[in-house]
Amino acid sequence: QVDLLESGGGSVQAGSSLKLACKASGGLGGTNYSWGWFRQRIGMGREGVAGLYLRDGTTFYDPSVEGRFIISRDYGEDALYLQMNSLLPEDTGMYYCAIRTGPPFGGAWTLITASRYSTWGQGTQVTVSS
Repeated sequence: QVDLLESGGGSVQAGSSLKLACKASGGLGGTNYSWGWFRQRIGMGREGVAGLYLRDGTTFYDPSVEGRFIISRDYGEDALYLQMNSLLPEDTGMYYCAIRTGPPFGGAWTLITASRYSTWGQGTQVTVSS
């Protein structure tokens, strides 16, 4: 049983940076995992932000964050990170990480498809003011 815990959220000004962390407890026991970051903004459904397949490093980003956000993993600590730069007010929302076993069948874009994931963290709030 893997549990996920997000941290690193906060309230910042537009143009600032934040780095979110997602730590997996219980041990992953390998690299055959797809891991993703998602967010939920007020009045909207949960949307994919960035995803990573651990075994080969495949990544995928939503176009709204590509070039500003970077997803990465710490192999020693079973942790996933999301470096968020040049934050915009529209990036405000609750950010969640999620994990599932297996590669991104169907294409890299499935790394940010929420319905593909079975294990979720509790979320961390990001608020960006203008």
